[in-house]
Amino acid sequence: MKRARPRRILVIDVGGTHVKLLASGRRLPLKFDSGPRMTPARMFEQIKRLTTDWKYDAVSLGYPGLVVHGRIVSEPHNLAAGWVGFDFRRAFRKPVKIINDAAMQALGDYRGGRMLFIGLGTGMGSAMIVDGDLEPMELGHLPYKKGRSYEDYAGAQGLRRLGKKNWNKHVLEIIGVLRAALEPDRVIIGGGNAKLLKRLPRDVSVGENAKAFAGGFRLWKRS
Repeated sequence: MKRARPRRILVIDVGGTHVKLLASGRRLPLKFDSGPRMTPARMFEQIKRLTTDWKYDAVSLGYPGLVVHGRIVSEPHNLAAGWVGFDFRRAFRKPVKIINDAAMQALGDYRGGRMLFIGLGTGMGSAMIVDGDLEPMELGHLPYKKGRSYEDYAGAQGLRRLGKKNWNKHVLEIIGVLRAALEPDRVIIGGGNAKLLKRLPRDVSVGENAKAFAGGFRLWKRS
């Protein structure tokens, strides 16, 4: 007999700067700082403190790193270590689905066809959806220029190093390369720094970061 889908979901969007939370039936998300000292245990304790009166049956977790078959398989670049092997199901005492954070926002933004998602935040996230099939990607770690990766140019460190004008130039060049290689129908740019982009090409648009929550809710509907 097939299990009923959970009705109330807690969505956790983990980023290199903030952790954001929203649950079914709640209008406004909560957030708190993350950063290089944030372990999964510290995050869990903070979430429990903030959500003592929240009711939920299951958890969706968007993680800023490599996730394979619902398991975290590499430590994050912008957080503390300890994520690989951490038992979120045991901690929350609820069913938990883990997905790459860019993939979770891509799922929330998807409207059909071939869509490429690029997240511009602390790092550079990416995901592709083709006719409903979601494929998380790690394009940000591919080599780009001068021994540096795409993420080194498009992420927050690149923005600080290059300045806003040159950062824009390189991000648009990266978008062009990825569009040519992957041939999406549309490209969605997300993340906290997406709003800094100017003069976007045709079929490229800035998505709403709140779509990550929509993706987290949709994750359980795909079961």
